[in-house]
Order: sequence, then structure tokens, then C-alpha cells
Amino acid sequence: MSVTAPLGFRAAGVAAGIKSCDARDLALVVNDGPSRAAAGVFTANRVKAAPVLWSQQVLRGGRVRAVVLNSGGANACTGPEGFQDTHATAEKVAEAIEDSAGEVAVCSTGLIGERLPMDALLTGVELAAGQLSRDGGLAAADAIRTTDTVSKISFKRADGYMVGGMAKGAGMLAPALATMLCVITTDADVTAEQLGTVLRAATARTFDRLDTDGCMSTNDTVLLLASGAAGVTPDLAEFEQKVTEVCADLARQLLVDAEGASKAIAIEVVGAATEDDAVKVGRAVARSNLLKCAIHGEDPNWGRVLSAAGTTDAAFEPERLNVAINGIWVCRGGAVGDDRSKVDMRPRDVTITIDLSAGAQTATVHTTDLTAAYVHENSAYSS
Repeated sequence: MSVTAPLGFRAAGVAAGIKSCDARDLALVVNDGPSRAAAGVFTANRVKAAPVLWSQQVLRGGRVRAVVLNSGGANACTGPEGFQDTHATAEKVAEAIEDSAGEVAVCSTGLIGERLPMDALLTGVELAAGQLSRDGGLAAADAIRTTDTVSKISFKRADGYMVGGMAKGAGMLAPALATMLCVITTDADVTAEQLGTVLRAATARTFDRLDTDGCMSTNDTVLLLASGAAGVTPDLAEFEQKVTEVCADLARQLLVDAEGASKAIAIEVVGAATEDDAVKVGRAVARSNLLKCAIHGEDPNWGRVLSAAGTTDAAFEPERLNVAINGIWVCRGGAVGDDRSKVDMRPRDVTITIDLSAGAQTATVHTTDLTAAYVHENSAYSS
């Protein structure tokens, strides 16, 4: 299951004592090869956590032997000491698996601005290294959860190889090439350059179009590792499709587990002059707190859709805009359309379709409603 579905990977998830409870909080994923090709995408936030800075350096070499991930602390905004802690973590993993720290990626998630309890973390690395197995994927996925209520895993079979993945994320989900911590593995034989091209394409269509709260994390990391253990060189178009399917599956799981959410909202923008225009409009609508509150209240308020679309520089004429909510065209030609009372707002899944009437391009951005539960969870997060 998960990251150990493809051949050549072992994983573990343990309770190291980083969190105050007894839950698992440290995961280790090891690539036993024969290949160690890897690629990654990271947060676009200018404030980057120490593990992001470290892993970006590691990925420049295009090779990753192991990934160590902890929940219970982000190790962000912790100064030079925080970077030293990341380095020490990678060194401890390297010692445990008898390899080089220069091929160990590090990921952290949790509260910003606090140092990690390094004694507990390093002891946890030793414990995890001793429990590495092909059966460890589920425990690893569990160990990286913070406010997640469930683990997120996915895998897809292809022609002679597999792609598997695990992710965490329930808050601070906004586009930045990646939107959380995610490790994707494959036993196909793919070069680091090919992995990079595929990963960027896959994340651009999936994680980059997930925007639940407009908040961009300091720790966002998505890694794609290839062991080559299946001995299959894949068709790259098929491989990109499988990686994209895993990313899309994980993105959907992040969406439905978003903090406090009661509605999963798909914003389909059609009739755009360019795909970029479609994404711009979709993202502007997704970030409208007024609309998110309306959807939570099961109010098909199409006026809030139009007002959000109008804040963009996308090509369209306001008097040609059409909007449907759950299949009912409540706005036609920039004015009142069908009777809004026909819209069934009871389902958890809500689809908003925006026709710009400006071209043939489309894009879908996913978001959630804004609830009192979201406010409560984030007002008490660090206490």
C-alpha cells in the first residue's frame, strides 16, 4: 500500500515523542534501488522552512536514497539552529542506513517558530530504521498527520510498474507547486530529468489547483522517487498520466479532509481565452470568503461568483458571463438566469460552472466552504 506498493521501497512510521500525545510522529521511506533518481517541487513561499532549504539542495543532485518526515513541528523560522537540526536529522538517517546524508531529504510539518525536540527525533530515526519494511507504508502515512483526521494514500498500476504515494494536509492548502507534504514512489526506470518534467506537469494540474483557504505553507514539499526495481522503462505519456492520477487522488483526499469543511466545491471555468485565464478566474472565486460562506449556508449566490471573477484581468465581457450551480444556470448573460430555488445545495459536493464566453480553454479549481469549525480549529491551533 501507499509508498511501498512499488518494488524497491521500505517504510516505517513510529511514535518518537515529538508530539505531546503517543501518536506516530516520524516516518522514514527508503529507496533500495537499483536506481535513486528523484525530483521535487517545493513551496513558492519566500519564507521557507529549514527542511525545504535542505531538501532543495539534495534534489539538485537528482538522487534520493531516503526521506525522513516528522509531524509535531515545522522547523520553520528557527534560524541557523533549525537548519543545523535538519542537517543532524539527515546525518542520523544516513548513519542508520549506512549511506550519505547528501541523499537524504527531510520534511517537517507542524507549528512554525519552535525548535524540534532533537533527542526524541534522533531516537525516533533509529527506531524507524529498525522497523523498515514493505508493510510500513500505512504506518508512515499515519505518522505525518497533523490536523488530518485520516491518512492519505494512493497507488496505481501501469504496464509492468506501479506508482504509489502518501500525503498529509488539511489546512494551509493553497497553490505553490505543492500544497503539503507528499512522497510519490515508482518502481519504473525513469531518469531524474524525466521525473522532474512529469512531476511539474502533474502538480500543475492537481495540487496547484487545490485552494481551500488561500494560505501558503512554509513547508510544502512533493517528492517523486524512482527505484527502477521493476526493470521497466515506461512510456512517458503513460507514466505522466499515472503520476497525475495519484496526485489527483491525493488532492481529492486533502480536499474532503480540509479543516472544518462541510462542502467540497469544484469551480469549473469554461469558455476561457487561455488556460491561464481559466485558472485565474477559478482561483479568484475559490478565495472569495463571501462565496465560501454562502455555500456553507447553502445559498446559491451567483452574484458573489461574478464579483470575484471581475477582480481578475482574464479576457471576458461581463454581459456574456454565465454561471451554473449544481447544473442550474442561475446567471445568463451577466444577469438573472433560471430560478435559483431549483438549485439543490444539500449535497456535500457543489459544482460551480463559469462560462466566460471568450474562447475554448477550461480549468477546474477546487476549494471548500468556510465554517465556524475552521475558525475554531485555527484559533486554538497553537494552544
